[in-house]
Amino acid sequence: MTTQFNEKKQDERLHELRAREEEALAEMLSRKYGVEYVDLTNKSIDTDALRLVTEVEARATEIAPFHKVNKALFVGMRSPERPDALVALKKLETLGYTVRRFIVSSASLAHAWDRYHDISYATETEAGILTLSSETIQQMLAKVKTLADVKNEIMGYAGSKDAHRISRVLEIIMAGALALGASDVHLEPEDQGVRMRYRLDGVLVEVLIFDAPTYALVSSRLKLLSGLKLNVKNAAQDGRFSIVIGGKEVEIRASVLPGSYAETIVMRLLDPSTIALPIEALGFDKYLMDIFDREIEKPNGMILNTGPTGSGKTTTLYAFLRRVQKPEIKIVTIEDPVEYHLPGLVQTQVSKDYSFAQGLRSTLRQDPDVIMVGEIRDAEVAATAVQASLTGHLVFSTLHTNDAAGTFPRLIDMGVAPDVLGAAVTTAMAQRLVRKLCSACRVPAPIEGAVLEKMNFILKNVPHSEELPPDRTHMFLPKGCEKCGGLGYKGRVAVVEVILMDREIEDCVRHTSSERDIWQAAKHQNIRRMAQDGAVKILQGVTSYEELARVVDLNDEVMLETIA
Repeated sequence: MTTQFNEKKQDERLHELRAREEEALAEMLSRKYGVEYVDLTNKSIDTDALRLVTEVEARATEIAPFHKVNKALFVGMRSPERPDALVALKKLETLGYTVRRFIVSSASLAHAWDRYHDISYATETEAGILTLSSETIQQMLAKVKTLADVKNEIMGYAGSKDAHRISRVLEIIMAGALALGASDVHLEPEDQGVRMRYRLDGVLVEVLIFDAPTYALVSSRLKLLSGLKLNVKNAAQDGRFSIVIGGKEVEIRASVLPGSYAETIVMRLLDPSTIALPIEALGFDKYLMDIFDREIEKPNGMILNTGPTGSGKTTTLYAFLRRVQKPEIKIVTIEDPVEYHLPGLVQTQVSKDYSFAQGLRSTLRQDPDVIMVGEIRDAEVAATAVQASLTGHLVFSTLHTNDAAGTFPRLIDMGVAPDVLGAAVTTAMAQRLVRKLCSACRVPAPIEGAVLEKMNFILKNVPHSEELPPDRTHMFLPKGCEKCGGLGYKGRVAVVEVILMDREIEDCVRHTSSERDIWQAAKHQNIRRMAQDGAVKILQGVTSYEELARVVDLNDEVMLETIA
């Protein structure tokens, strides 16, 4: 009788025996260290728990989070006293989790780590936070240099059969927007597809058009993230979520609007790093810097910044706050939303049950020295802000008017008595943002024809003409290169006009609300109009004539009359 040796079966038995021995060893070590033991090889792994630690860190420290209930987190580990593993657990505890340790075998770890391939590149927590892994973001930042790069990356995944392609597409959209410095992402369904555009330096630029089926999945995912109702498609909805990148949280405000073909989605990126600018970085000329330094040092009064949405008003006010901030004064802000968290300030955010008016009244009971009101929207807020400035507070706020002179009739229209404006308002300013020419590729060009005629008229009586460059015959035009993504522009700078409250302005406002009269009364202050500030920046090579004409009406009759 011949006995046949089955090598395959023998190997299986040997493998099974070793696995049992390893599990037994892990169980014995658990008793030695007084730590619980678990065998994960026959258990399902909770990917929500697993994604709290990156795969690289999990393998390096030999740990694996495998179960999560609210803030209780179960973590398997090979050695309960391994220093780098304990550091990783400490990081989880700082996120608010209560960590429960388990000793596991290497087979259990391998089984848990296997599930990393099921975790999408973009992951979502229950708090509405889209977490992009730092490794992936670094890869995207290295890849994405131009709009074409974003298009190629998205198209590569939009047509794939990958189960996680929607997460990947969404990740590329957001990472591309952050890499290129976009302030908004527009997704607009049309007859032939869905148009995606980024707002770069205030101008919408088309990225690509992708198919409707992919957009349907992307829009559902975005609505889920933003806390919006998936089954509501015929009403406008607003929501928000956050992206966490390397410890920095970028808030995304999502707006959904019913359209002819499908819902249109616009996402605004509130990146704190783009608003935390010092006053020196805003592009003010020296004489303006002297004015602002003097005005914000006053212990009371109201400084109002006017302009349309997206003109940089909040960024300027934050720069003022950073300049006046001292340990001995209390600063309180009322905002919608809080766009930049500044240490040392008390910052409150308006909500459905907490309006600007309520916030301002409550703030005055907090014994503040400086108050910033995000926006004066109605008569109640206007009246309270004026009273605050009259009772020893320095008040910063914004208002929607076309120019600085429009501040006074607007406040009067809101019910503020003209007689008190002189004592309440100290500075009225207006600003717009123009794109800066890329310094690496801008090209000189002679100023001629209609442009020369307009520039000569605007600069004929320009205040502080000594600051103009000697050469007034040339300007610069955009070209486009790799550094600016082929757009010819990179970054933005403010063009500004200011009216200071003095006896002449106070008398004028008391007797008339005509903007023409107010500008005539302000002539002796020797401060440039917005068009003049922009024209000086054209000669300095900061921006182009076409860009200034895009944001400032160079044919405005009142402006032309008051600078003549």
